[in-house]
Amino acid sequence: MGKKGKQPQHPSKSTDQLLETLGDFTSKENWDKFFTIRGTDDSFEWYAEWTDIQESLISILSGDRVAADDDSSSSLIPPRILVPGCGNSQLSENLYDAGFKDVTNIDFSKVVISDMLRRNVRERPGMRWRVMDMTSMQFEDEAFDVVIDKGGLDALMEPELGPKLGSQYLSEVKRVLKPHGKFICLTLAEFHVLGLLLPKFRFGWKMSSYAIPHKTSSKPNLRTFMMVAEKDTSIVLHQIESLIDHSSLDCGGNQASGLLEAFDKENQTRREYSSGSDISYSLEDLQLGVKGELTKLSQGRRCQLTLGGQGSSRFCYKSVLLDAREEMVPFSYQYGVFIVPKNRAHEWLFSSEEGQWMVVESSKAARLVMVILDSSHTIASMDDIQKDLSPLVKELAPGKHDDGTQIPFMMASDGIKQRTTVHQVISPSTGPITVEDVVYEHVDVVVSCLLPSRDLMFRRLVFQRSEGLVQSEALLLVDESSQGVTEVEGKTRSTKSKKKGARKQNKDSSKEVKVYHDYLASSYHMGILSGFMLISSYLESSASLERMVSAVVVGLGAGLLPMFLHQCIQFLNIEVVELDPVILGIARDYFGFIEDKNLKVHIADGIEFIRDLKKFAAHDKMTTIHENGDNSCTTIPSPNESGIVSPSESRNSDGVDILIIDVDSSDSSFGMTCPAADFVEESFLLTVRDTLSKRGLFIVNLVSRSTTVKDMVISRMKAVFSHLFSLQLEEDVNMILFGLCSEPCIRDGCFLEATDRLGKLLKLKHPERSQNIVDTAKKIKCVQ
Repeated sequence: MGKKGKQPQHPSKSTDQLLETLGDFTSKENWDKFFTIRGTDDSFEWYAEWTDIQESLISILSGDRVAADDDSSSSLIPPRILVPGCGNSQLSENLYDAGFKDVTNIDFSKVVISDMLRRNVRERPGMRWRVMDMTSMQFEDEAFDVVIDKGGLDALMEPELGPKLGSQYLSEVKRVLKPHGKFICLTLAEFHVLGLLLPKFRFGWKMSSYAIPHKTSSKPNLRTFMMVAEKDTSIVLHQIESLIDHSSLDCGGNQASGLLEAFDKENQTRREYSSGSDISYSLEDLQLGVKGELTKLSQGRRCQLTLGGQGSSRFCYKSVLLDAREEMVPFSYQYGVFIVPKNRAHEWLFSSEEGQWMVVESSKAARLVMVILDSSHTIASMDDIQKDLSPLVKELAPGKHDDGTQIPFMMASDGIKQRTTVHQVISPSTGPITVEDVVYEHVDVVVSCLLPSRDLMFRRLVFQRSEGLVQSEALLLVDESSQGVTEVEGKTRSTKSKKKGARKQNKDSSKEVKVYHDYLASSYHMGILSGFMLISSYLESSASLERMVSAVVVGLGAGLLPMFLHQCIQFLNIEVVELDPVILGIARDYFGFIEDKNLKVHIADGIEFIRDLKKFAAHDKMTTIHENGDNSCTTIPSPNESGIVSPSESRNSDGVDILIIDVDSSDSSFGMTCPAADFVEESFLLTVRDTLSKRGLFIVNLVSRSTTVKDMVISRMKAVFSHLFSLQLEEDVNMILFGLCSEPCIRDGCFLEATDRLGKLLKLKHPERSQNIVDTAKKIKCVQ
């Protein structure tokens, strides 16, 4: 076998021309034609001549001579060697002449196997030649001591062909090698090849690398490397041993740097696995036994794995294997597959370990494989997904999986009866954004009682950069000639008009769809508002004195939280900071967001905005003391849409009373979906503390599935704020944190009084909603 574009050590002009026409290096017909033209005696070497590899190869093979049955040192016999994709190379002949007589050669070209057999039948009668596809070998398991590959893997790994054939071939290599057997791979070690080779030999293998001391083919900037993988009898993770003198590498910078980068990346992965980090195994890893015997049930076993990919299937799937923790007699299923749709993957029930065990119990399966879909599966139907998954999950069945028993597929409903895309746009800052109208199969009991309907419709703002994060959700209603709020009938129609701020009129103007701003559909929005209980006495005092309370919300979304606050607490002066002007346009056009003198939006960076508030708060405090003398209030400037500071009415010089951080993160590598990591850095938290008024309240919507990340954020906030409170929403990944700079206005044991006070302050059309917020406030706990 060879690789397109990588040529022999001394090719003739006719060979060059032939190589140009060879084309697909995985085509048997092309190779038959190639070897027919080359002829029997014209051997063809890929990458390295025998003199280049002789010393290293014989040294490795000499350590693989095995003892005969009498176990005497004088009875050592040569190892059984397999050379797949042998072509008409002299490698096998040289091995035979060097004393390694047990050599089997395979190639899928009948032409070359016939030629090689005729060439060697007399001089090397013990040599075996067979026509065979290296990606599907007809050998028994553990049949060979050594497999030597000279360019074969590279030929199968043409970038445009993908990794499928290469993956199949390496799986066959692993199967036919005996324990302590070795796979010796001569390769140009290109990045896409190493990306398959190194993970394939991760668990249960020792790997080392050598550089062949010569310049390769007609391309002196490319060098051949020898990768040696030894089949270990344990599943311990070994670091890759590099026996390459990096300073002596004379190959091109890209090849050398790519090789070193691949080794470093793989060794880092192996260190993380060894340290017990949260690991996602491959199917082959599990079959090796890294989490115990896979064919047997192991009570309480849970492991994450990646199914498919690398050419073995159409899609790659994030999955979790769970063996029931307790015996259920009888189980309804010995084995089942549970598919979680993309829009429910973030839910506590499917994203947390505790929730996943609940799913196992409800499924009554002895073993359950939970498959979690993501945005990469959007283009496929559920039938396509099931067809693609079937051969993969079959390998995970306990016991024998070839008895004809059908594996049951279960699925979590996405909960949506009807979905209509209203608007799609790509923002330079936020990426793809979708506005969609949905009708759920089931709705919240509170809203269904509040507004009885068979088909309530909700409008959702979806950020695709966060795996389909539903950033905001609003209840949609039909206003029938101002006769009050009624149920939605049929599909909604967009209220967007090409004229900014105008509302599109339907032919039937008596049924105009609009967003109902007296209802918060998102539970975490309710949680944010419930935290106002912590300063309820201050809010009550401000209301009685007809004094405005200043609030800053970083993150507009669909504008639902600011609009709700604006309507239910009318003595709030609300300033919203939003980085992306596209979001503001969507909020206005599709979610009915309207600004007025007490509700304004600033297009600005949230962190810089808060830092500017701190500067001007400090400046105005000094102005109040030195110029006014009577501690009277002065106006604090704020950044406008151009980032220039301008005055803002009704904001006190004492600082901001309520500061809310409600933004998602464009980079989830830190372990948080919300907020962006900069918003929980200690330097920013200190800025917030200095920006708040004496009775100020700081609120952060924290979304993370990592306990370590949550603990880190809590620790930082405890170090900055005198008092810290939290609200963990049930069956949700959101945690709301509340920081206070001074003693809270409520004392221990007085939460009930404070929550009642908050309920009286809220001016809602439906008292039931006030009670719901009050009930949520009662779940807030002090962080010790």
